[in-house]
Amino acid sequence: MFELTGKVALVTGAASGIGAEVARVLAARGAVVAGADLAPEVPDACASGHRVDVSDPESVQNCVQDVVDRHGRIDVLVNSAGIVRLAPATDIGVQDWQLTLNVNLTGSFLMAQAVGRGMVEQGGGRIINLASQAASVGLDQHVAYCASKAGIMGMTRTLALEWGPSGVTVNAVSPTVVLTELGRAAWDNPKGDAHRAEIPAGRFAEPEEIAAAVTYLASDEAAMVNGTELKVDGGFTIR
Repeated sequence: MFELTGKVALVTGAASGIGAEVARVLAARGAVVAGADLAPEVPDACASGHRVDVSDPESVQNCVQDVVDRHGRIDVLVNSAGIVRLAPATDIGVQDWQLTLNVNLTGSFLMAQAVGRGMVEQGGGRIINLASQAASVGLDQHVAYCASKAGIMGMTRTLALEWGPSGVTVNAVSPTVVLTELGRAAWDNPKGDAHRAEIPAGRFAEPEEIAAAVTYLASDEAAMVNGTELKVDGGFTIR
């Protein structure tokens, strides 16, 4: 089950963190993985690396066309590129607000739109957007991040509705804190201890657990899963 042999997958944010782990796992399941990021290096598991600024429409179009030129098609898109800018809502600057929305929400839409056109034409595909528990609950000092991730859920449902008849499924994965290198640095403190205590499972998520959820949604076995949010949060949002 969950074999991806013969599939071409484009993963954004592939240079590090969740995106890098997703790229490795998809490749291990047989996919040809094109890794895209602002950073110059992507994991060795990627068949090709592509530089992209997901907030720039021209950069996105160039990236998608480059992947198609090299690999012939795109069967799976994973929108993993994202940023976070923390500040109280009374203090956050407009630049940080706009940057967060531009990368997390607009960037995911631009990639989905550019790839989705080809998927609709070819009669099938899988799009998986990385949302967050922040799409469902308010988090202190995360006003821009929460807004961007809630927007991803609205976008996901609409794309699923419009593109489902063409065989394209669009879903989202919503993790709790993920223990990437950046995640460990940000949450290895009393604030992290307090947040962990709020999670019924009693811990944060590992990158491979998020990659496993993405792999399922990318597979043929998930063909009837469309417009869904798969929460990997240890039960945090059930409260």
